[in-house]
Amino acid sequence: MAALTRFASLKMSRGTLHLLNKQIPSCQVPVRKLNLHEYQSKQLMNDNGITVQRFKVADTIQQAEEISKTLNVREFVIKAQILAGGRGKGTFSSGLQGGVKLTTNPKEVAPIVEQMLGHKLVTKQTTADGVLVRKVMIAEALDIERETYLAVLMDRETSGPVIVASPAGGVDIEEVAQTNPELIFKESVDIMKGLSNEQARKLAENLEFKEEVRDQAANQIKKLYELFLKVDATQVEINPFGETPDGGVVCFDAKINFDDNAMFHQKEIFAMEDLSESDPREVEATKYSINYIGMDGNIACLVNGAGLAMATMDIIKLYGGTPANFLDVGGGVQEEQVHHAFRILAQDSRVKAILVNIFGGIVNCATIANGITNACKNIDLKVPLVVRLEGTNVDEAKKILSKSGLPVTTASDLDDAAKKAVDSLPV
Repeated sequence: MAALTRFASLKMSRGTLHLLNKQIPSCQVPVRKLNLHEYQSKQLMNDNGITVQRFKVADTIQQAEEISKTLNVREFVIKAQILAGGRGKGTFSSGLQGGVKLTTNPKEVAPIVEQMLGHKLVTKQTTADGVLVRKVMIAEALDIERETYLAVLMDRETSGPVIVASPAGGVDIEEVAQTNPELIFKESVDIMKGLSNEQARKLAENLEFKEEVRDQAANQIKKLYELFLKVDATQVEINPFGETPDGGVVCFDAKINFDDNAMFHQKEIFAMEDLSESDPREVEATKYSINYIGMDGNIACLVNGAGLAMATMDIIKLYGGTPANFLDVGGGVQEEQVHHAFRILAQDSRVKAILVNIFGGIVNCATIANGITNACKNIDLKVPLVVRLEGTNVDEAKKILSKSGLPVTTASDLDDAAKKAVDSLPV
């Protein structure tokens, strides 16, 4: 299923995944990735001594007008701030074409921003309805003499950081890897020793920076590596990592992904997350530490374990149904979490049936049964409920469901459960 590609817990672009030639196990536990806006990533880099374009952010027309007067630049680049890609070729509900605009006239800045702020931007990565633009970045437009590519990421093979670099930047790095693999350079880093000056300079040389700017490029590479460690990133990708005509080395665009397990000591960074573009069901599930990813189908799934959840979705598809979600309650699930998980599923208007598939090893089946029963006391369940339970305390769980008075259809195994869930759908 194509949607399952979203579930990879390795948080890096398709290009860098291809470069490392890794395979993602089908049973990887899904996570909601922290996504930062472009201006947030640039601010993070700027605060850590990494060279970026001068910029300011506006969320009102008045702020945009003030920026146009105080940001003393030769040319402005105005960029709508949304998390989806493809902004440059997008279309606004205001009629404006393109979410990235250039102008040398300060008086044109506010009118352009006016056509962005408060309007929806539709790109190839958004829904057909688009995404409401709430902030706009107004930055200095710089000429780029040469574009290179640089990424710092975690490598499974070496169990440590690796820096991937290419002098062919500004384009899809995956395409470069396929057509010109000799232009891809990888430098593994001993995480205990750090990135040495010699390694940084070698990378700058491989990126074909001229001798007069090579030390400057090496210094930026070292600072990017230091940022990677400091913020517990799984990837810092700069494309393009560019050279300007006046001999400057600038990070023009960045993608930074973070290790979700570091949330407890990267609170300031995770507090920057903009949830306005996220699926509200996923946001709600995260509050209760539930692994949930919404999909477009009509059979909701409540399962324990990522592998079992994927198998459940696959077999639903096999019998002609379509899963409405990925939901893994995990091994240490408590009754309250089950209650909220079931409530989230039942409140989805697209759901026409619910399939509960629990194989209780660590999970207590009675906990699941109590959670479902209590949830159903507070909601008016109007869709069929198919339950397959096996494992720890299964007999007690079946008694709880039997006494609950709920219209439960029991199943003997996963195959039987999936078939019954699909058959229960309205014709």
